[in-house]
Amino acid sequence: MKIIVLAGSNRKNATSTRLGEYAVEVMRNQGHEASLFDLYQTPVPFYAPDEKQAENHNLAELNSRMLAADAIILTTPEYHGSISGVLKNALDHLSQAHFSGKPVLCISSAGGAVGVSSLLQLQAIVRNLHGINAQEWISIGGAQRRRFEATFDGYEEYEGSQDIEDRIQRVIGSFLSLAQTLTSARKSSESGERGNEDD
Repeated sequence: MKIIVLAGSNRKNATSTRLGEYAVEVMRNQGHEASLFDLYQTPVPFYAPDEKQAENHNLAELNSRMLAADAIILTTPEYHGSISGVLKNALDHLSQAHFSGKPVLCISSAGGAVGVSSLLQLQAIVRNLHGINAQEWISIGGAQRRRFEATFDGYEEYEGSQDIEDRIQRVIGSFLSLAQTLTSARKSSESGERGNEDD
């Protein structure tokens, strides 16, 4: 499957982005075509419906990669109990054509307690775009974020490190199972429609 991770932070080495990178690694190890779209590295313009923005290279890339994806992961830091502005801006550029019928996993990283408010808001946006929210989500907060900080060297040990990785891998596994089921059903339906057109 083709899976895009849309990383919604405007900060270099954001833990939410690094969490998205880890998700890409996990999915690639399972044979999927997973990729990251980092809004820090590849920013898109402010959404302005009265302006022609289709010529913007970064926006055109986001549009094509989202359309091609079989499944989507959205990652965000939690700011003031909400999703990041750059992620909301990117989502404003997108439509039901990018999300309809596709499974979506929401991920957040918060400096304090786990970021449930941002996840609830993301899931509401996904529903409005006719995407299908995964049954679970991933949220890390406080000391849990140490595993995904830029200075983490991979040799550190701290309480709960393996538990976090195990939980993330379990949720991604569940998400991939849902994505496989929905992708197979969608492709079967599209194949049937093409067959009817040929009759």
